[in-house]
Amino acid sequence: MSNAPSGGAPHSGIEASGKYPVQYRFAHAKKGNQHLVVVFANFAAPDDYGWSNGVFDNLRSNILWIRDQFDGKNSYYLCKGMDFELERSVITLISNVMNSLGLTPDQCTMWGGSKGGSAALYFGLKYGFRNIVSIVPQFMIGTYLEKHPSVAEFMMGQVTETNIRVLDNAIPDLVRAGANRGANIYVLSSPQDEQYPVQVEPFLGLFNGYENFNFIFSDSPFISDHTDVTRRNVPMLMGLINFLIDGMAPRLGFVGNGREQPDADRSAIDGYLKATSQVRPSFPAPMVFTPSPGQQVHTPTVGFTGSAPGAVRVSIWEHGKFLGSPQAAPDGSWSWELGRPWSKGQHVVRIFAVDTTGFASPATEVAFTVQAQGSPSPGPHMASGGQLPVQQTTGPSAPAPVISVPAPGQQVPGPVIGLMGYAQGAVHVEFVEEGMPLGMAPVAPDSSWSWESGWSWTEGPHTVECHAVDMGGNKSQRTAVTFSVVNAYASPAPAQHLTSGY
Repeated sequence: MSNAPSGGAPHSGIEASGKYPVQYRFAHAKKGNQHLVVVFANFAAPDDYGWSNGVFDNLRSNILWIRDQFDGKNSYYLCKGMDFELERSVITLISNVMNSLGLTPDQCTMWGGSKGGSAALYFGLKYGFRNIVSIVPQFMIGTYLEKHPSVAEFMMGQVTETNIRVLDNAIPDLVRAGANRGANIYVLSSPQDEQYPVQVEPFLGLFNGYENFNFIFSDSPFISDHTDVTRRNVPMLMGLINFLIDGMAPRLGFVGNGREQPDADRSAIDGYLKATSQVRPSFPAPMVFTPSPGQQVHTPTVGFTGSAPGAVRVSIWEHGKFLGSPQAAPDGSWSWELGRPWSKGQHVVRIFAVDTTGFASPATEVAFTVQAQGSPSPGPHMASGGQLPVQQTTGPSAPAPVISVPAPGQQVPGPVIGLMGYAQGAVHVEFVEEGMPLGMAPVAPDSSWSWESGWSWTEGPHTVECHAVDMGGNKSQRTAVTFSVVNAYASPAPAQHLTSGY
């Protein structure tokens, strides 16, 4: 039920033995690799699963993605109302997966960026995991939550100076106490990250007694903000994680690699995955009214309708890739369109119903065949993720673009805002707000595009519209997304920083 990484499409499940049910995805290692990478999510990660956009497709290790969503809120995987039973529920999941694989903490890597980087440090240090990769983390979690007031209220209950101090000291106190001094720790940050002077630099000296602490200082004129640091360093980070998976932590001395066990017994982990499966056979599969099984479709747009009693949404997939998740009405009815043309030929789509707790039904499969590839109908249709393109005078052949980031209604930390999506058959997309042009972005060969404003946005709601332009200059219908900018403070002046020695 996700992009297919390592050993095929990942398994989705819920560890419900603790006080707080923890949702996860798991992918088996390739060729018997005996390692586990645990992935913690950053803010604004798709569906609150970090690094789930295919970047780990070629990793050989087992991968455990943990969703940071509890009662609809993020938590840094730590607490709700200062109740750290939430943390214990998370470590229960990690321990159960690790033990089911027959691994030890020495064969595990904690991995995450930003909020997820803080969680990787916290769990890696506190519970003795061998490898920790923490990308642009926040050390002072309580202070940083001033930028995310809804998360602060969820985690603290009462946002008081005492509770802020407890969360601010969660990671630094572990380091001061020398927790897990033998870990291989890799922290990545940048002077171009506005969080660096307050959230990272003051704490680097605490690691002086650690055997293999590595600070990767990414100083580049091509980095403009917090999120750019990660984006700019993805190739290097992928190289690092492959070293760690092979048992090699970059350091002086002899190291070995390999250790694959292709014939290892997987019955324990398979049993655990089955016992915690997100799919509940007792939950009825959704009904699909249109398209009908085997239907021949003569247009590239296909309208899906159906019913899923007891569900809050349905989740739609093809070949292990997520397509969309429309909401179900109180009577169970739902409808959806992809928002881009379907390719010519046969398609087999799997649809799951999802209840309020996150459990999913067995899948309903519907097969249909697109016979002819033509222009989308002129009327409005729903884009992936529920975004509604606005009626607009358009050229004859430019499909409306899809905006995947930010999601509708999302609270986006400012001050600089980025948008991402795809636009099939287009050469570029153009952006406007309230009739004012904002800019444009080229479309890559795979139809993806990304754009950053380069200026500070005001706090509050914004509605950005974009349209695609094809090689003939034809403009598509506009796709609109409404989101809220929070904490749109001005970027700080550059701080004094180290240039070498790490």
